This record gives sequence, C-alpha cells and structure tokens, in this order.
Amino acid sequence: MSDLPAEFALIARHFRPLAGPGALDLTDDAAVFAPPPGRDLVVTADAMVGGVHFLPDDPAGLVAKKLLRTNLSDLAAMGAAPLGYLLTVSVPRDTPDAWFADFAAGLAEDQAAFGVSLLGGDTTSTPGPVSLSLTLLGTVAPGGAVLRSGAKPGDGLWVTGTIGDGALGLLAAQGRLADPTGFLADRYRLPRPRMNIARQGLVSAGMDVSDGLVQDVGHLCRASGCAAEIMSIQVPRSEAARAAGEAYLPLCLTGGDDYELALAVPPASAAAFIAHATGQGVAVTRIGGFVAGPPGVRVLAADGTPMALPRGGWSHFA
Repeated sequence: MSDLPAEFALIARHFRPLAGPGALDLTDDAAVFAPPPGRDLVVTADAMVGGVHFLPDDPAGLVAKKLLRTNLSDLAAMGAAPLGYLLTVSVPRDTPDAWFADFAAGLAEDQAAFGVSLLGGDTTSTPGPVSLSLTLLGTVAPGGAVLRSGAKPGDGLWVTGTIGDGALGLLAAQGRLADPTGFLADRYRLPRPRMNIARQGLVSAGMDVSDGLVQDVGHLCRASGCAAEIMSIQVPRSEAARAAGEAYLPLCLTGGDDYELALAVPPASAAAFIAHATGQGVAVTRIGGFVAGPPGVRVLAADGTPMALPRGGWSHFA
C-alpha cells in the first residue's frame, strides 16, 4: 500500500506519466523551464464545466481532449506552437478511479498528437459538477503573433473547415436532432484545432470561432476598427449540417463550439494562403470581406438583403 495521501497517489498514478520537461515529476510547488531561445511566449486559458461545456455522460477521455483542444485553437488563431500546459481538475469526491484513468488516457493521446506535455496543476474536490481549467503555454517567432487588430478594409474574410457543426452537434448529442452517422455529435465533443494555418505574411488578423461566427467576427471588427460583410450562401457547412435543413442556418451562423478560425486575408496573399492551407490538409473558404465603417457585422442572404438573426452568438452572462 502506498504511503502517499490519496490525492498525491492519484496524481502519481494518472498525471505523473503525462509530465514533461520542467514539470519536475510533479513533485515540486511549480514548474521550472526555459522557453526555446528566440521565441515569444504565448499564454491562454479556458475553463469547462459539466453541463455547460460538455454533457454529464460524455466519456472522460473526450472531455480531456476537448479541454486541451479548445486551448490549442486559441494558439492556432495566433499562429503559435504549443509548449506545455497547467491543469486544474475539480471533481466530486465519489468520482471513480476509472474516470481519471480515461481522462489521463485522452490527454496522453492528444499530447502525442500535438507535441505538448503537462507542466503541473492542481486537483480538488467539489460538491458541484466537474469543473476543469487548462492554461496552455505556446511560442511564436518574435513579433510574429497573429492578432485580432490587423484586419483592413479590402481584406477577405476566410474561415477554415465548416461552420455550425458544433452547435448542431450539441442538439444531436442531446437527442434533439437526427444525426444518423454521429458526425455532428463528434464535432461537438472533439474540436479539430487548425494548427499551422494562421501565419503573418499570409493573414493580417484572426481568431478562433468558439462563441459563434457572427459574434467572433464582430470581435475582429472591434479590434481592427472596421466592419465586415458575411455572405451567408458562402459559409461552408458540412453535408450533415445541410441535411438538417435551412431552418438551422441562423444557428450555424451564431452557435458556438466550432473551433474553426476566422481570418483576414489581404487579396495579394489569397493564392499563397490557399496553397498553404491545402498543404496542411485544411479546407478554407472566403465568406465575405472587411469594409470601411463603424465596427459591426452585416450578414447577407442569398439575394443580397440583410439577414435578421435572433442573436449574435453565445454568452455565459446574457
């Protein structure tokens, strides 16, 4: 029998195998490491709460992957590469050891896939739902971070992948929308962070689409001091999203959990940007452009008239 207190035995059993250089085997108060020479440090953090960001019966391994991948998507939007992460896990006291084993296994798979490792963190008990937080550190060439503030009138508005799958996937996972192949629910549970797509010299601004396309493009507009137009007919939707019907188009435009990228691309860079994304195996689509005017987003229907949307996107406090 281990002479370690239960919490530390759990950490040793499930999280120590995930620790990378600088984590000091998770036996000290903090990690110690040196960023790669000649690189700027990039830091992001996201939290996930059971019943809000994932369903209570979602497999722990998929929950772990979603937690890591939502943070990776933030780094992807800035053109940064991952380095290591800090993790906080708060779970009810009666959480079985098998949950931790599955959670750690999911992290281990994605650590190998994305080249990142655990630096440290904390584990606590809570009377409420599972609450998770992850802080991800990454690096980028000095001055090379892609910011939200660089879009200019005349730049094209581009997105990666398909839009709307995350919001429709939540409905599917809840049994409120037919999803015969499971494609939509999988897209909700397992984001695909679009690493190595956003690059200075190819894109002038960018962010990840996590709270809804229209709302997040609005953030780009406010940071850049210009407006944007979105042609709804050009917004890429998966076959499963189109099969749901046109009545779901407003939700696709405003729903969250896509974790695709919205990017401003100068016209002179469009061909090189397409070639770069194609080389990375990621589809990109021009859905509109940035225009002069007060910050805001106008969505146009197929006939060119403005679309009235019930909301702009997701908010935790609205």
